[in-house]
Amino acid sequence: MTPRSGKPRVVRMSVELPLWRALTGYRVLTLGYALALFAFNYHEYVHPLGGALYMGVLTLWTALTWNRVSSPERCTKRFLTADLTIALVGVLLTTVVDSPERIDGGAATLPSIWTGGAVLGCAIKGGWRWAAVGSTLVALANLVERGSPARDTVHNVLLVWVSSIAIGYIVEVARASERTLARALQIEAATCERERLARDIHDGVLQVLAMVQRRGTALGGEAAELGRMAGEQEIALRTLVAGGLLPARGTPERYTEAAGPAGPVPPARRAPEGPCDLAALLAPHAGPDVSFAGPGTAVLLEAAAAAELAAAVGAALDNVRKHAGDGARAWILLEDEPDAVIVTVRDDGPGIPDGRLADAEREGRMGVALSIRGRLRDLGGSAELLSVPGQGTEVELRVPRGSEAGR
Repeated sequence: MTPRSGKPRVVRMSVELPLWRALTGYRVLTLGYALALFAFNYHEYVHPLGGALYMGVLTLWTALTWNRVSSPERCTKRFLTADLTIALVGVLLTTVVDSPERIDGGAATLPSIWTGGAVLGCAIKGGWRWAAVGSTLVALANLVERGSPARDTVHNVLLVWVSSIAIGYIVEVARASERTLARALQIEAATCERERLARDIHDGVLQVLAMVQRRGTALGGEAAELGRMAGEQEIALRTLVAGGLLPARGTPERYTEAAGPAGPVPPARRAPEGPCDLAALLAPHAGPDVSFAGPGTAVLLEAAAAAELAAAVGAALDNVRKHAGDGARAWILLEDEPDAVIVTVRDDGPGIPDGRLADAEREGRMGVALSIRGRLRDLGGSAELLSVPGQGTEVELRVPRGSEAGR
């Protein structure tokens, strides 16, 4: 349905809502059947007044709680317990108000098939495990009422047990499917928003970066360096907008470019496939204030994973240069273990005061959260930060070899 504003209205429909509505109707219909059955056999009961009293309570309970099974929010665990208790009391009370001959002959219990509604409520609310518990209690009550496992009793017990567990399992599958659908809709909405932002970026930011590059090249000097950086960011942003691989800093080619005079690497040659030596990407960081140590053999990772891990190391070293102060030293340790690759970045700076990272995230400075932890999270790894005021900071980056990105 579309309102007059022209925008479609999205109505969210739960996949289990029809089951709750069906259960509401089931309880009302089965109550009518149980009342009719009791009225038809009224004079055959040993204590008909006792049976009539129970049927009155059952009718009042169903009338007062008919809307409790219309939604999962109203159908609480306490209500289900009380509902199932009333059903079990009715089954066991049959042994008191009815004659042994009628019970042995297979006469219906006082609540009759209304009892199935209590079990189905457990199945829809809590899945097959709740259904198994509820149907088992009903089965035991029926066996106690009958006194012996007669064929018809066993048949009815198994029917209720199997059907309720099956319905509970179906409900669990339906809920899982609903969560998957909701996640897919969220991803679709995020993709649409990204495309909208990409159009805005393409129409504004890219043109500004291109203009800065041209003007900086024309002015020369420090402006030329600024223009070169603007050109790199334009290429990275344009690649991201186009949906391709992002040639951000941390890719293997960029480190090669920084280490040698070969000049800029064309965008088409970035992000190669196949294994890459992580040690070769981290070695260029070594210098007067940075020490690098690693195994004597190559530490191979897929190029994308190696690039992201190297970029996280670069971000950690940037934090050292920005916050540790002049004269601070840093050490990079690369470890190649059978199940993971571990890179540790340690410095001898003043450390990070307690609460500093949380304050930075609240203020929108997301260097550690995104540049380091975000990259490792995307790789299926982890980033642990240990800092003691006055004793420096240590960042441990771990990428499991079994992760999708690291294979």
